Amino acid sequence: MNIETIRLEVLSLAPQERAQLAEQLLASLDALTEKEVEKLWLEEAARRAEEIDSGLVQLIPADVVHQEALALLK
Repeated sequence: MNIETIRLEVLSLAPQERAQLAEQLLASLDALTEKEVEKLWLEEAARRAEEIDSGLVQLIPADVVHQEALALLK
């Protein structure tokens, strides 16, 4: 079973069941060692860098993000 199959099955659950599963999954991350967390962050950084390099995502300048965030707080 691959991650996409699991994702589709989970999304078909009732909202309360999804929330319960999400809580359990998040709690399981607390049990990771510092090295495991570091490895996961490095993998995430590499994935995001690949998305940027391939043009899959568009970067937004920090000042634009800041302005949009301030506008949402008004």
